[in-house]
Amino acid sequence: MRRILAFILTAILLATPTLAAEPLPEDAITIQAPHAVLMEKTTGTVIYEKDAHTRCAPASVTKVMTMLLVAEALEAGTISRDTLVTASETACSMGGSQIWLEPGEQMTVSEMLKCVAVVSANDCAVALAELIAGSEEAFVRKMNQRAGQLGMADTHFTNCTGLSDDDEHYTSAYDIALMSRELIGHDMIKEYTTIWMDSIRGGEFGLSNTNRLIYGYEGATGLKTGFTSKAMYCLAATAERDGVEYIAVILHGQTSQERFDDARTLLNYAFANYGLASLRPGQALAPIPVAMGAADSVQPVFTGGEWLVQEKGALAELRYELQLPEELSAPVAQGQVLGSMAVLAGDRQIATVQIVAGESVERMGFWAVYGRLLGSLIGWKD
Repeated sequence: MRRILAFILTAILLATPTLAAEPLPEDAITIQAPHAVLMEKTTGTVIYEKDAHTRCAPASVTKVMTMLLVAEALEAGTISRDTLVTASETACSMGGSQIWLEPGEQMTVSEMLKCVAVVSANDCAVALAELIAGSEEAFVRKMNQRAGQLGMADTHFTNCTGLSDDDEHYTSAYDIALMSRELIGHDMIKEYTTIWMDSIRGGEFGLSNTNRLIYGYEGATGLKTGFTSKAMYCLAATAERDGVEYIAVILHGQTSQERFDDARTLLNYAFANYGLASLRPGQALAPIPVAMGAADSVQPVFTGGEWLVQEKGALAELRYELQLPEELSAPVAQGQVLGSMAVLAGDRQIATVQIVAGESVERMGFWAVYGRLLGSLIGWKD
C-alpha cells in the first residue's frame, strides 16, 4: 500500500520564482546583435537565445577556453600561480592586444593570467599555452578536446588568442556560454576577471579592464571581450546577485557600446524576472521499513539537480508532494527507484524528482529469520 505525503512549503524565495523549460522567444527581449544567449550558471538553463548555434568568429572571447585550461592546470597542481613563465620569441611576436613581452622576460603564471583576463594580452596567452602544453599547437589540441567534452558542437579552435580571423576558428554564442559556465565554476578566476585597474612590472605598466561592465554593473564577475574586423564586437559577460549568477553572450555587435548595452539588457532581464528555487523540501526523508531485510529500513534519497530556474511573480508558493511506499520487502538494491516527488506551483506540476534507495538491503537468510523469530518468542532483543 502506498501513502501520499503532501505538505506545502510557502516559499518566499529571495529572487526565486516558473520553470524556464523553454527559452523565451527572440522578440521577448530586444537585442541588437545577431547572436546572443542568456544562461543561468548553476543549472545551465538557457533563458533566452537568438541565433545561438550559428558558427561565428569569436575574436578574443576565445581566451575563455585558454583561461579555463590554465585554471584547470592550476587546480590539478601541474602549475602554480608562482610558476615562472619565460616569454618565447613566438609569444612576443603575437601583436594585437599585448603587454609587450620581451623574449626571455619572466613573469609568474598569476601575473600573466591577470594580463589575459584584464587586457586580453595575446603574448601572455601564448606564453601560458606553451608552458602548459609545450607549444601553442599542442595547447590548441587540448582546447578542442576540452570543447568536445563540454558538448561544444559548433566549435573549432586553431589558436589560443582569437587574434587570427581564420575561417577554421569558430564557435557559437551557445558554446561560449558553455565554456564560460565552466570557467566561472573556478572561483579563483574571478580574482582576475573582476579587476578594473592594476599594474605589472612593479607598477610601471598599467592595466585597465576591457570589460566596461566590471566598473559599472552591479555584481559583475567577468568575463571576456573580443574584437576583430571579422568577428566585430563580442562579449561573454557574467554577473552574480543574491547567490544567482547569469551568463550573457553577445556576438558580432556593430559597436562596442552595443555589445555592452545588449549584455546589460539580458542580465537586467534575468535578475528582474528569474531566480533559483530548491528541488528539495524543507525536511529530510524518513527511512522506509524493510520487511525480511538484513537491516530494518532503507534511507530514500533524491536524485538529479537541486535547483530549478523559475520566474519571479509566477509562483507565490511551491508545493512538494511525496509518493513513497509505507514499507518495502527485501531485497532492496542501492539505486532502486522507490518513488518520486512532484514539485508544483499552484495546480501546475513543474518538475518530478525521482527518489531511490541510498543503500542495499539484503534479504535475511533462513537462520537469521529463525533466530529473530525465536528471539521474539522468548523476549530476546537484537
